[in-house]
Amino acid sequence: MKYNLYCISKADSQELVEDFVMKCRGFGAQLLIHDIFSNAIAKAQKISADKAKESYSQAFMPFIKNTPSHLCIALHPNAKMLDSHQFANLIANHQEVNFFIAGAYGFEEGFLRSLKTLSLTPLTLSHKIAKIVLCEQIYRALSIIAKHPYHK
Repeated sequence: MKYNLYCISKADSQELVEDFVMKCRGFGAQLLIHDIFSNAIAKAQKISADKAKESYSQAFMPFIKNTPSHLCIALHPNAKMLDSHQFANLIANHQEVNFFIAGAYGFEEGFLRSLKTLSLTPLTLSHKIAKIVLCEQIYRALSIIAKHPYHK
């Protein structure tokens, strides 16, 4: 199992995220964080919110895989929220799950319609916090799937 987090953010070191990356390996899962930020994104963000959203979509498009063994999920505050067991059921049985966290201006509507959406919370979270919460929930889901006591 492979889990990719694609984030419109500059690379940063996070000890808690790295801790969950290591823990996921114990379940035979690979958790990878991909921080994406380019000059094109920086320029688009200075022009307008619409241009910024468009640049995020363009940055993410190479990582969209629509096959039965792959699942692509965009995190969005207005999307459906799941409990940990529902989340575990959602990501189970997929060889690869790709999560997408937009930049400050969010996603284009067309991009959101092209994949599943999920909300961690209706609150707006910083990228650092969203990554930590998502990594912990992936680890929790793996523990639920493996019937490991972490979830209790």
